[in-house]
Amino acid sequence: MRQIVLDTETTGLEPAQGHRIIEIGCVEIIDRRLTGNHYHQYLQPDREIDEGAIEVHGISNAFLQDKPRFADVVGDFMDFVRGAELVIHNAPFDVGFLNNELKLLDWPDGKIDTNCTVLDTLALARKMHPGQKNNLDALCKRYEVRNAHRELHGALLDAEILADVYLLMTGGQTDLLLAGRSNESQFNAGEIRRLSGERSRLRVVRASEMETAAHEARLLSISRSNGGMCLWQQAEEKN
Repeated sequence: MRQIVLDTETTGLEPAQGHRIIEIGCVEIIDRRLTGNHYHQYLQPDREIDEGAIEVHGISNAFLQDKPRFADVVGDFMDFVRGAELVIHNAPFDVGFLNNELKLLDWPDGKIDTNCTVLDTLALARKMHPGQKNNLDALCKRYEVRNAHRELHGALLDAEILADVYLLMTGGQTDLLLAGRSNESQFNAGEIRRLSGERSRLRVVRASEMETAAHEARLLSISRSNGGMCLWQQAEEKN
């Protein structure tokens, strides 16, 4: 199962008003393990950034002057996300902006959500924690994810934080997933790092009948305690 945790920063709030994407950040999860692969790119939007948006992400018009346009990087970006499940906090916002960028280019492969499935962690959090604050900062506090270094929003940094939050929300752990991974973004823009294809294959150890029965009992317990919702059961039903 390949998932891409994705976030964007923009010039404003509404693509219908001509606002554009200025930063894309993605981190890759395969079978609930952070791989270290990522995609990160700043973009020249060919318009001014709203002052209110600059206060949120701190990205200036001057900083973006020499950055590529979305048309210059769309191929690499789509190759990175195609076929994955996108994990996004408040997905309609980011998906709306990405689809707008693809529409402006008459991209032949259609919308982002025809190339990927989408999981909205905001909708998931609201279902799991009704009546509570469910923005990313609130979820970091609830799941004890360190985010003190997050003074401003940033697409890659927020994607890294959301990956930790998502894994904890859905019952995973993050401390041992990627040894040595820094909480701070230290990646070069546009770089994609991939695991070597020459690695020896890992030995697969199948669960015993006793372990399988214990697993099913645990999923049933999780489902009962979450109002009938268990993501693992849903995934197994799809398969």
